[in-house]
Amino acid sequence: MTSVDVAALLVRGVVGATMMAHGYNHLWGGGGLAGTARWFGSMGMRPPKLHALLSGAGEIAAGAALVLGLLTSFACAFVVGTMVVAGVAAHRGNGFFVFKDGYEYVLVLAVVNVALALLGPGRISLDRALGLDRVLDAGAGALTAGGAGVLGALVLLAATWRPAGEGAATGADS
Repeated sequence: MTSVDVAALLVRGVVGATMMAHGYNHLWGGGGLAGTARWFGSMGMRPPKLHALLSGAGEIAAGAALVLGLLTSFACAFVVGTMVVAGVAAHRGNGFFVFKDGYEYVLVLAVVNVALALLGPGRISLDRALGLDRVLDAGAGALTAGGAGVLGALVLLAATWRPAGEGAATGADS
C-alpha cells in the first residue's frame, strides 16, 4: 500500500460520506422530501419532487460507491454533474464565496472528484478487488468524471430547469 492508496481512500471516504449525508438531508432532514421539493421548485427545477427524490437517492448511492471504491469514475461523474447543476441553478448568481451562498464549495467538490477519478480508486477499493480499476486508465477516468458529469448536468438543465422569469410555476406539485 502506498501513500497514493491512502490518499485515494481518504478523499473517497470524506467526499463519499459528505455526499451520503447531503442525500440523506435531501430526503429526511429539515423539511424532508417535501421541503427539498419546494426548494428545488423555487430554483426552477421541474418536476421538483422528482428532482428532490432522485437527487437525494443519487447522492446516497454515489456517496456509498465512493466510500467503497466501487465504479469510482462513474460515482465521481455523478458528483460532478450534481455540483454543476447546483452551481448553475443555485449558486452562480451569488458570486464565488460560500459564505455568500456562492459556488466555491460546489466548484471544489467537482474538481476534487475529477482529480479523484484521475488518481484512481487506489488499492483499498472494491474496484481493485474486482479488477475494475484496470477498465479505465487515469485519463479515461478523469474524462469520464469530468465529461460525463458536465454533459449530464447540461442535458438535465436544458431539459428540466425553468428558472423564474421563464414562466416557471413554483411548488412541490409542479
